[in-house]
Amino acid sequence: MKLPLRMPGRRALPMPLWLQGVFELAQSAVISGLLILVPLAAVWLAGGFGDRTPDAMAQLGGQIWLLIHGVPLEVTFAAAEPDGAGTTGILSLVPLGLTLIPFLLSWRAGRRLARASYSDQLWQGVVGALGIYAVIGASVAYLSSTAEAAIQLAAGALIPLLSAGLGLVIGAYREAGAWSRLIGVDGVAWLARTSQHSRWAGSYAWSCLRAGFVALTISLGLSAVLLAVTFGFRWAEMAAVYQRLDAGIIGGSALTLAQLGFLPNLVVWTLSWASGAGFALGSGSAITPLTTSAGPLPALPVLGAVPPGTLEYGLAALAIPVLAGLLAGWWFFREGENHLDEWLEIKMEARWFTASVSTVCAAVLIGLAAGAMAAVVAWLSHASLGLGRLVDLGPNPLWVGLFIAGEVAVGVVVGYAAGPLLEREKRA
Repeated sequence: MKLPLRMPGRRALPMPLWLQGVFELAQSAVISGLLILVPLAAVWLAGGFGDRTPDAMAQLGGQIWLLIHGVPLEVTFAAAEPDGAGTTGILSLVPLGLTLIPFLLSWRAGRRLARASYSDQLWQGVVGALGIYAVIGASVAYLSSTAEAAIQLAAGALIPLLSAGLGLVIGAYREAGAWSRLIGVDGVAWLARTSQHSRWAGSYAWSCLRAGFVALTISLGLSAVLLAVTFGFRWAEMAAVYQRLDAGIIGGSALTLAQLGFLPNLVVWTLSWASGAGFALGSGSAITPLTTSAGPLPALPVLGAVPPGTLEYGLAALAIPVLAGLLAGWWFFREGENHLDEWLEIKMEARWFTASVSTVCAAVLIGLAAGAMAAVVAWLSHASLGLGRLVDLGPNPLWVGLFIAGEVAVGVVVGYAAGPLLEREKRA
């Protein structure tokens, strides 16, 4: 059955869907590339890159474009001695704030493709869009490879498809209003053919997954507030780094824009710090709520906000994931989808036992969902400069996932248990 995705009153563009997909994502690639090249050109014209040629600046822009898509570079550093051999390492540095640029442009393209197609035709536009993006990525990787930074063509073609494809699919979903419509399936009719137990199990699992997402979102929001407060308290130290760099107006502006691109990474690192897992600023370093142990750091103003030494109030930050779990447990209670509790209540009469078991099971599942998502964002925020100690920058995804899972689960138990008290109607 064909389910139309077209919006009422809108006409599809008079071109084949695959060609529209090519046009949409090629446009996204060009716009995202220009947003990188324009600031680079401004710094270059101000003399910020020495005697680099325009070709070298274009290659640097291509390398940055690939980096924001998550493509690693194999960099070679010159030897300290004239007769020595150079050092080779992997530069993996994904500024998540800048990654939002191609993601949002692809999200817009997905919405436009969904408007112009029926659900059983959408794949044509998606194939065309992802195909041209892979070609552009491979071309940029080929043209941007230098003796100092080598890029694998397969990585340049395939890795950018992750952010572009995710934006494309989510944009199409926002336009369609349901995942099933994207593949031409009548979700209501399909659910009607399943058993009641299957529907309960599905809605229960989906609610636990969404509650885990709620917990992670709240944790990141509270971590962003904590990061902003830290910036406020340590503004003097950050300003001192700016003064020592003396980069000028254009150079300082470009440096600030680059640091803004890494703000989402810093929020994830703050969450890792607040969970107790901590993060690293170089091999052998550890920045945790209890203490800071780090060697020499790069001269970046934003790193001036790293708390020094031992913190007396550090353990208070552990309340962030617990509070997020509490709110997620309350949200789960409001959803009313705890079908495991309903099933246990039918099977057993001991209400104290069934309520306890269902609450603990929900807390474990929500905690695992939040921990898995936290591990993914921690992995995305991890970085490597490919040289010396600076091959380990950021949190350990496994430890972040475990800490967040346990702390959120504790909060969910409290939040779900307090749900009836928070939702009790006021007497007239």
